[in-house]
Amino acid sequence: MTNELARALTDAVRFLHDHDDFLVVAHTNPDGDATASVLAMACILERLGKRYTLANEGETPRRYAFLPRADRIVNHGRHPLGRTYTAAIALDCADLERIGDVRNVLAPNAAVLNIDHHVTNTRYGSVNLVVPQDAATAQVVYRLAQAAGVALDAELATCLYAGILSDTGGFRYANTTAEALRVAGELVAAGVRPDVVAERILELLTEPQLRLLQRVLPSLERYGDGRIACLTVTLEDVAAAQATRGDLEGLVAYARNLEGVAVGVLFREDAPDAVKVSLRAREPVDVARIAQEFGGGGHVRAAGCTLRVPLDEAKRRVIARLERETEGLSLVP
Repeated sequence: MTNELARALTDAVRFLHDHDDFLVVAHTNPDGDATASVLAMACILERLGKRYTLANEGETPRRYAFLPRADRIVNHGRHPLGRTYTAAIALDCADLERIGDVRNVLAPNAAVLNIDHHVTNTRYGSVNLVVPQDAATAQVVYRLAQAAGVALDAELATCLYAGILSDTGGFRYANTTAEALRVAGELVAAGVRPDVVAERILELLTEPQLRLLQRVLPSLERYGDGRIACLTVTLEDVAAAQATRGDLEGLVAYARNLEGVAVGVLFREDAPDAVKVSLRAREPVDVARIAQEFGGGGHVRAAGCTLRVPLDEAKRRVIARLERETEGLSLVP
């Protein structure tokens, strides 16, 4: 552990002890790591005798409803919190804008503990615990639990394991390090059922997910001599499938996993003039840098951004940029 990380952990533990009532929040439309990290933090705060409110802008995906305390996460978009907070813990958010309208309930002088693993994190917190080498924000939360002297029990371990499993794609992605696997092993020893967690997160499908998949796969397009594969989800697709945003999680993998593809892209129409773009890449493409050019961010091989333009224009801009990036590219076997 570096001296810088040790200091950050000490500052984060002090932050937890210095405050008694926390808003715990992740990014808008939370994914598995964001959701699991929020719930793990709830476990830690309870063990420390603290009060907390769990909130997000957007629904918690149904596949994570089995995690302890998932039913306590408030969707601020539908049920505004109605009060302000002077202390907040932001998880898995590369910048404060990523928490969406929830930031409006922060007091002007609110203290913020920023816990994240994105290399693009802007260090916006009063205290910043950002560990880019960690596979998931849940792994950073594990470090904090250890530093705070909070022992692992089955509930906390399950939340932490779920976050790491989700962000490593079931321990398949390039961020699956020896340390991530060591931590996962410790969590299993603490009571995690890896078969149960993997089935709920990686295998179970809802009927709307299957209907959505039927509509989305025919939208496949290839560009850049086949090095770029794109899938598109329209507002009509989501409505016809009776799907939620959580049902879209993982769709981009169908594009990225095609043989010969360097970058897989999912274009998701959120409104007539707003398109969420998910990018997944193989080595050596850095999609975090590309996403930043469009106002987004993320990881080297997994990133995203939102373009405030119609769908066709978003596709034109992003595909043109990816074609320049992948021109003449030879993929690593």
